[in-house]
Amino acid sequence: MSETQSACLSGTSTWTEKEIRQQPASWIQSLKNIGHQRSNIDAFLAPLLQNTSLKIILTGAGTSAFIGDIITPWLSRHTGKNFVAVPTTDLVTNPVDYLTEQEPTLLVSFARSGNSPESVAAVDLVNQVVKDCYHLIITCNEAGSLYQNAATSGNSLALLMPPETHDRGFAMTSSITTMMASCLAVFAPDVINSATFQDVAERCEQIITSQCDLSESVFGDLPFKRVVYLGSGGLQGVARESALKVLELTAGKLAAFYDSPTGFRHGPKSLVNNETLVVVFVSSHPYTRQYDLDLLAELRRDQQALRVVAICASPCPEVETGPHIWLPPSRDFIDVEQAFCFLMYAQIFALTESIKAGITPDTPSASGTVNRVVKGVIIHPWKG
Repeated sequence: MSETQSACLSGTSTWTEKEIRQQPASWIQSLKNIGHQRSNIDAFLAPLLQNTSLKIILTGAGTSAFIGDIITPWLSRHTGKNFVAVPTTDLVTNPVDYLTEQEPTLLVSFARSGNSPESVAAVDLVNQVVKDCYHLIITCNEAGSLYQNAATSGNSLALLMPPETHDRGFAMTSSITTMMASCLAVFAPDVINSATFQDVAERCEQIITSQCDLSESVFGDLPFKRVVYLGSGGLQGVARESALKVLELTAGKLAAFYDSPTGFRHGPKSLVNNETLVVVFVSSHPYTRQYDLDLLAELRRDQQALRVVAICASPCPEVETGPHIWLPPSRDFIDVEQAFCFLMYAQIFALTESIKAGITPDTPSASGTVNRVVKGVIIHPWKG
């Protein structure tokens, strides 16, 4: 059964919806900006990248941290450089687990506001712990602490995303994807740039405009009480972000989980019951997709889940045996490009479920205990 939708998103009623819609245009604008700043970027990065001992840490808090999870595997393979993904929330609590005084380090910080306590503290910690350190700040807020501090620092370069990507809604949508695309363009301009990424933007624009007016769910209007997202490699990072979007925008009323297709069998599969939606992001890599399709077939044979939906780029019989979504036609995408397409479906689904639950998507936490910029964090001084 195809899940293709025919109705279109209608008038914008929330910041969250507006910020989902604006993404393809924001990506191209940001990549054009990256192109215009290429000489400054290269002047900063080229000497650093010549050092084969350089560690490049992609970091951020919450959704911003998941950018590293999604793109680090591909960047490492494509560039041959030592990329690792470490959340700022881990760096500040356990700096010596990730930082070494004598190991040259480039910290790439992703931040919507640039004011999260852990993100600001992570920069300070790296400066304190690592003798030879540098910072690349990729942020959506010119007034944020990270951007402002970088402007007066001799070992930093700050890249500002288009102003509209400083999302006003509670959940990060256009901010995560624009920072993600921009980082790819910074380190792999031969593959990701404003010209080559046009295909990704156009495909995602088709996804957005093909969706409903928020009265119908992307994955079917059924009484889901749990949702599980599954993806292999960097797509597990997409699954993690997709699960967080559901949790955030439904204020936890819809429980959400993530895993890899192979890892899911090792215990987490126990949570699947007749109130569970399972979404499988099918890899474009012919080897990896075999594992995705194996688990897809297994879950359908089990007949335990309320619905198992596959999202896939190219038709194949294993996918067609049950509910599925085909990505709009385009050239062949690598997984790091498909990630953007999968996130469109996940964001729209989370928004739809939020509205269906009677929640205001822009401010889903009625109690105020969960905030757009985290509060209540005490940063303790490092005395190592």
